[in-house]
Amino acid sequence: MSGAAAQSGHVPVLLRECLAALGAQPGDVYVDATAGLGGHAREFGRCVGLEGMVVLNDVDPRNLDRAREVVGASGTRVEAMAGNFADLPRRLSEAGLSADVVLADLGFSSNQMEDADRGLSFMRDGPLDMRLDPGLPITAAELVNSLPEGELVSMLREFGDEPGASRIARNIVQVRRSSPITTTGQFAEVVRGAIGKGNGRIDPSTRSFQALRIAVNDEMGALDALLASIGRAARAMKDGRPAVWISPGARIGIITFHSLEDRRVKKVFGELVREGVATDISGRGRGGVIEASEAEVQANPRSRSAKLRVIRIAEMTPGTDRV
Repeated sequence: MSGAAAQSGHVPVLLRECLAALGAQPGDVYVDATAGLGGHAREFGRCVGLEGMVVLNDVDPRNLDRAREVVGASGTRVEAMAGNFADLPRRLSEAGLSADVVLADLGFSSNQMEDADRGLSFMRDGPLDMRLDPGLPITAAELVNSLPEGELVSMLREFGDEPGASRIARNIVQVRRSSPITTTGQFAEVVRGAIGKGNGRIDPSTRSFQALRIAVNDEMGALDALLASIGRAARAMKDGRPAVWISPGARIGIITFHSLEDRRVKKVFGELVREGVATDISGRGRGGVIEASEAEVQANPRSRSAKLRVIRIAEMTPGTDRV
């Protein structure tokens, strides 16, 4: 664990695997699409060295500032970009930057989960907010208290794979008729009141919290947009057309934490490999996926569900010029 990680209590998942698979070299431009507290970026900064650059991106301005301090302390050149990674390719292009290595860790920083005011966890009662970007216009409470019952059912099923979606949505509508649902504790109790308290190992409100958080932050829309940008760049590179935001042969890794994310990444990366515009360089693991070792899972239980997929974008077609 790095000194920064030890101080923050946040441990970057699959760190060794990311470093090995993505193979950052001195002078590379490393782009961290989800900088968090800078755990991954600090180690990649050491790889690219003083002649390289680390580009940090995050929707959370507080985490972005902390990551910039962590990475910048080593003397590595740092460029910070605040915003959703769906818009990152455009901002890189506008800044005249071309990535040699891209990593997107779709998990959360420990400080976000532990901050009751963020409303991300049923473990700490707080406002039902869930916005990772505090500038987003709609909170989780507003969705819970305004969506029609049918839309609540769809949200819980699509984003949470919740088998009790209909019962939960019905209970939400009944409860909010009397008074609005405004805290994480209230929301968790509404869910438990609809489907029971479970077996004690996994809180029954877990899937509903996931679904609501994904909806508030449009997480699947952002991931789809990033994957589409990767696909366009890879196909352009193979055809010799401009792909300004990534360099020829760029390595791209994405860490997912649930099947809804992983299915999307697996599908798009698989299509690019089959088309011959990218190569699967995940290394070990079955089906092009790298998972945490037993030792890491023991040391950091949140790594249990992490899956890393890595591809290398094809080089430019010989005889063509890149702009």
